[in-house]
Amino acid sequence: MNNVEFQKNINYEFKDSDYLEKALTHSSFVQEKNGRCGKDNERLEFLGDAFFDAIISETLYKKLTHVSEGKLTKIRASIVCEKSLAEQGRKLCIGKFLRMGKGEENMGGRERESILADAMEAVMAAIFLDGGFDEAKSFILRTFADTIENAISGKLIKDYKTELQENLQANGDIKIHYHVDKEDGPDHDKTFYVSLFAEGKQLGEGVGKSKKEAEQNAARYALESGGDKCILKE
Repeated sequence: MNNVEFQKNINYEFKDSDYLEKALTHSSFVQEKNGRCGKDNERLEFLGDAFFDAIISETLYKKLTHVSEGKLTKIRASIVCEKSLAEQGRKLCIGKFLRMGKGEENMGGRERESILADAMEAVMAAIFLDGGFDEAKSFILRTFADTIENAISGKLIKDYKTELQENLQANGDIKIHYHVDKEDGPDHDKTFYVSLFAEGKQLGEGVGKSKKEAEQNAARYALESGGDKCILKE
């Protein structure tokens, strides 16, 4: 497995290439080869997730010395998320280098946001195991430098679901429910249609290429149309 090009992309050269090979191996590849647990990147993804969260938390804590815990949490959530990871994964062309099963590949796996995000976290862990904490931290801060600055300045896409929930539940518990009305298209290119309800009242609808995106769009509609304020007045 020749990943010289990918190592150039991430500006890190592995001493032990086995770490990188495992980081770039999706579970579908192992399953098609009748392999066993531990040969794919899932355990590395688990480790990388923890490092990513900790390093971003430390960075924000030091950069934003007068920002409250609640605000820090929101900013971190906009960085340490699937969308952010997948975006950087695409920039590094990580999908091109993944080993995956033919079935998953035929269903668009090399562009699937969740797969790209998991692989990015696996690469973080692989760098840590190969070169130590400082190398992993350097890679993360180098790769996500623009993302961090955009998050701090409020330029990243807002988390409309969290904002809506906080607005609605500011004065007590309110039941919020997202319902998938329908799905269109083949498995590798679906479109989801979602309705948002609070206390049984419909507040908005959203469409997206994933359930999460559709839910965010439904929450955004509710916020922009004032649907949350209607519930609060009742």
